[in-house]
Amino acid sequence: MNAVEVKNLSFKYNNVDEYILRDVNLNIKVGETVAIIGQSGCGKSTLCNCICGLIPRVYTGELSGEVLIFGENIINFSIADTVTKIGIIFQNPSTQLFSPTIEDELAFGPENLCVDREEIGKRIERILKIMNMEQYRYDNPNNLSGGQQQLIAIASVLMLNPSILICDEIMSWIDDEGKQIIKNLLLKLKEEGKTIIMVDHELENIQIADRIIYLGEQ
Repeated sequence: MNAVEVKNLSFKYNNVDEYILRDVNLNIKVGETVAIIGQSGCGKSTLCNCICGLIPRVYTGELSGEVLIFGENIINFSIADTVTKIGIIFQNPSTQLFSPTIEDELAFGPENLCVDREEIGKRIERILKIMNMEQYRYDNPNNLSGGQQQLIAIASVLMLNPSILICDEIMSWIDDEGKQIIKNLLLKLKEEGKTIIMVDHELENIQIADRIIYLGEQ
């Protein structure tokens, strides 16, 4: 079974004449790391939003085709099912961080899914250690650098332990040291059987991908 199947997917935002996606088809295997590349404005982020269900839940327009996650149409998933199967990390971390402390930020998602408090604490310790951010546990995310904020945004998604991770240009705010931490983390997640979708325009950042998909006119 594929982790992701996109079938004849087309999408046009409201009040826009042109379709940004038209008849897109792709399959991503379970445990595969795939990079999606293409020119600016070709619909890479829109495709990611379709795969994770933000389209049509949050962003509306004319949508046709199917997105199947482990064989089931994404539109049939509850929000809880969606966030535990698919996690998406955006280019700008400020869009994902809103709690007064990093600990609160990381605990927010699991608490809303009624995860046991002791389990939440274990996840926080493990993820902050991987990110080399243990010393910032009680800091306000607004006091961190852009790169550090991105690491916390990634950590907050991983707290929900999704099977599929979508990374939408997540290294654009990160210095070289931070990029290496992220690449090592993604490799570890791949070893654990996670399916990873990377969107990036820097070829150096997608060297860990098994396969590259070009989105755009052929």
